[in-house]
Amino acid sequence: MTSTRKLRTWLTVFLLLLAGGVWAQQAGKSEIFIVQASNRQPTVAVSGTVVPYKQVTLAAQLPGRVKYIAGIEGDFFKEGTLLVAIDDSELVAKRQALYAQLATAEAELRNASVQYSRELWSPQSKAAPGGMAIPNLFDQMFTRKAEDFLGERDQDAERSADLFAASTRIEKARSAIMRIRSEIQALDAKIRDAKSVAPFDGVIIKKFVEVGDTVQPGQPLLNFADVTWLQVEVDVPARLVTGLQEMMVLKKAAIFDDYPEPVDVRVAQIYPMADAKRHTIKVKFDIPQGISQPGMYAKILIPDTSQAAASGSLPVVPETAIRYRGSLPVVYVQNEEGKPELRLIREGRRLGNGMVTVLSGLAPGDRVYANPPPDLMNRSGS
Repeated sequence: MTSTRKLRTWLTVFLLLLAGGVWAQQAGKSEIFIVQASNRQPTVAVSGTVVPYKQVTLAAQLPGRVKYIAGIEGDFFKEGTLLVAIDDSELVAKRQALYAQLATAEAELRNASVQYSRELWSPQSKAAPGGMAIPNLFDQMFTRKAEDFLGERDQDAERSADLFAASTRIEKARSAIMRIRSEIQALDAKIRDAKSVAPFDGVIIKKFVEVGDTVQPGQPLLNFADVTWLQVEVDVPARLVTGLQEMMVLKKAAIFDDYPEPVDVRVAQIYPMADAKRHTIKVKFDIPQGISQPGMYAKILIPDTSQAAASGSLPVVPETAIRYRGSLPVVYVQNEEGKPELRLIREGRRLGNGMVTVLSGLAPGDRVYANPPPDLMNRSGS
């Protein structure tokens, strides 16, 4: 009986020690952290989209049927490669007809030049009537000279008129050649417009048509982009743009859904005009290669240099103190009664030393659980 009591006593002591160890372990995990104020510049998270460095939309320049497409989305092509072709059979036939007209006009020009040379060296106004009969000889020797003497006929004026007429035929032939060549140039431009080539090295990111489709002028054919370098395009509130300059580097300021860590970004371009409806200014940031893909969501932490933000400081808490309910960040605060209280916060910038700034929801001096255990939610009454 005595040994049984001793066994029960030792078992009770063992259970108490074990419970105390568990309690001590959870207490260590749930240590209280007093919220402090950060002396770093506050930032504001602004959402944006990853876009290619260069992107164009190739559109149809003339109506027709699509007869060729170089590839599908993701295929890479060098600059100058034919990407899309529209059937140009009718245009080629018109071009051949114009070349036939050009050959005729050039023949007219050669004939007019020959006629002018003949008139220059053998004028028709001074040509002999022909024949050796007495009337013809009399007319040639006496009649024409008499007509010139009496003023009834001026052979020099007739020759000048014949030369002018011959030169006019030459000018008409030259004008016809110029007109036909201009029509050929215009037709060649349309034939070139029937083919869309790659303006730079890149990939097809979206197709809008297939071979056999009938298109009209202005209809998009495909999107082509250079994805070697990517940028984040962000609509930034005007008050935040004052703290940005082109080529300025923001350390650990970009957060991506498809990359685990924040990365550095560089201000590539600040648009000179604000959006008239949203009253924001578009800003593009360069990002390192291999970080993300076009179209992905990104978040940029932009320094807030406004007077209201610069005059104050933001509270900081350990990263381990933040829990998530869905996508909403929360922390557990120790209230005046010493009990945990759930509080919704707005995250700021991760400082890189295990601390996170809080934009709203906490104040310096609040007591938060640095590493709340799983059962703290039940004890908080939530």
